[in-house]
Amino acid sequence: MFATPIRLARGQPSFLRRSLDEFRRQAGIAIRMEGLHQPLKPFPLMKFDAPESPERCKIMSDQTNFGGYSRAALTYVPGAAHIDGEGGQGRIGGGESAGEEPAHALFKGSISTELPLNRSEIQRSGFAAWRTRDRGWWAFGKLLWDIDPYSYLALRVKSDGRKYFVNIQTESIVPTDLHQHLLPCYTPGQWETVMIPFSAFVRTSYGVVVEPQKEMLQQKVKSVGIGLTDRVPGPFELRIADVYATNRAPEKGVVGREDSGFDLDIDEDDEKRGTGMMDEVEPPRKKGEPERILI
Repeated sequence: MFATPIRLARGQPSFLRRSLDEFRRQAGIAIRMEGLHQPLKPFPLMKFDAPESPERCKIMSDQTNFGGYSRAALTYVPGAAHIDGEGGQGRIGGGESAGEEPAHALFKGSISTELPLNRSEIQRSGFAAWRTRDRGWWAFGKLLWDIDPYSYLALRVKSDGRKYFVNIQTESIVPTDLHQHLLPCYTPGQWETVMIPFSAFVRTSYGVVVEPQKEMLQQKVKSVGIGLTDRVPGPFELRIADVYATNRAPEKGVVGREDSGFDLDIDEDDEKRGTGMMDEVEPPRKKGEPERILI
């Protein structure tokens, strides 16, 4: 579906601007011959460095999807001054030195597992999430991120210690595919940069691990985001400064698929459904219904 003028007004540049930006980006790749060697600089996917940045993201919750009672918002917070008096905007992947508060987005709300009234088909509730909006179209088709030359996804965050999941959606032939991994925060309450190998993400559909575990289509990444699906009632608060792809090896231990937060022992007879985060794409498959393929 093509982006409408209303959506373009919400932080999206014009078709001509998007085309020129993409031409400029791809020309730079060719000039620097990045296709011949591993890129050294990080590749930005989302940076919350301006008041309009949150408008480039979509907020989801059981309240917005099917009338539940969880609440969620994503708001811009300007960077606080450094100790030396310089601005707190910083660069992608900037440090977490004492006294630094980077410009960021505050993902805040509350989780409720109370089921909506008069919706007997809803059996589970209690989730909130955000993801980047579709980037629209340019002269040669849909704008997608090509992060194939990179090995890690990095996120600069300040967590409250709850169980968040990082979500990556690609232009897959199965529209409900979502690649997920637990957000590995080590110092809740402090700014930190966490890194997840792209190879560690697990393919899911409606929050359930599916087989076969196809390799992520890194050449065609549609969106990235973060969700809270622990179904623990109460407030939550996660701060995100930026999300980017990188080849810089993590300073701390490397997480793997075993740290994804999912049980990878698949039971083919398991008919459990996920959190409903993909209900915005299309309804879940019914029992015995074949996988829908997007052609």
